[in-house]
Amino acid sequence: MDKFVQLDAIRLHYLDHGGPGPTLLLMPGLTANAHVFDGLVAAGIGKGVRLLALDLRGRGLSDKPGSGYGLKEHAADVIGLLDKLGLEQAFLGGHSYGGLLGMYLAAHFPQRVSRLLVMDAAARMHPETRRLIQPAIDRLGKPVDSWDTYLAAVKLMPFFHQWWDPQIESYFRADVEPLPDGRVVSRSRPEAMQEAVEHVLAEPWEEMLPRITQPTLLLNATAPYGLPGAPPLLPRAEAEATVAALRQGRYAAVSGNHITMLYGQGAREIVKEVVKFVAV
Repeated sequence: MDKFVQLDAIRLHYLDHGGPGPTLLLMPGLTANAHVFDGLVAAGIGKGVRLLALDLRGRGLSDKPGSGYGLKEHAADVIGLLDKLGLEQAFLGGHSYGGLLGMYLAAHFPQRVSRLLVMDAAARMHPETRRLIQPAIDRLGKPVDSWDTYLAAVKLMPFFHQWWDPQIESYFRADVEPLPDGRVVSRSRPEAMQEAVEHVLAEPWEEMLPRITQPTLLLNATAPYGLPGAPPLLPRAEAEATVAALRQGRYAAVSGNHITMLYGQGAREIVKEVVKFVAV
């Protein structure tokens, strides 16, 4: 299932889940890796497609250059992967940052994108997005005593309040690298992820949306991104505004918050919505 592809200046890692039919390429969020979609795979999102999940540059087992974390570079990587695999077009799916990357690709490389699945991303997010995602960046680059210590700290993150699904552990195992002394450290560097954030926030998203002509499904996680009473990372009004600006946009709400939506009930609802979307 683990595959690598060498492009001109970077080697990318991806998971090839196989399957017949058109290719669905899943792209993860800001600090995530290809295993973040394991819950969707278990829920059946790969039925009827050839399912691929990509480690974006700087994440997972893909190469980690010192710089070059703008959407332009990420998009060039995806197009390079499609070229290497001999794919003229693909159904692109992305979660969070990966959803924004999907919209960027659909706008700038329309001939390469047949359909677009955007999971909890929009032209405008919550006004305090930087603050809300900072804990995910702050955990990077800091060695911890062991895998068990690392996982225990992850479980205390506010967006996992009174929730845990063992299926998410494969994502976090792929997130860290074991050190010779038994400690573990995240594979992604905080500086690279911060560079990616600043680039994505500088993009003219609202100008870009009318250029996206492909059928697009935007799935919105409505549960608190944090302790009870916290807002969702993507308010419904902002998600619906993005859909309204698309030529062929469709909106659906799903259970869970920005991360937990990819597992359990949220994953099953996502698969159900994707099946309906593809059938249209």
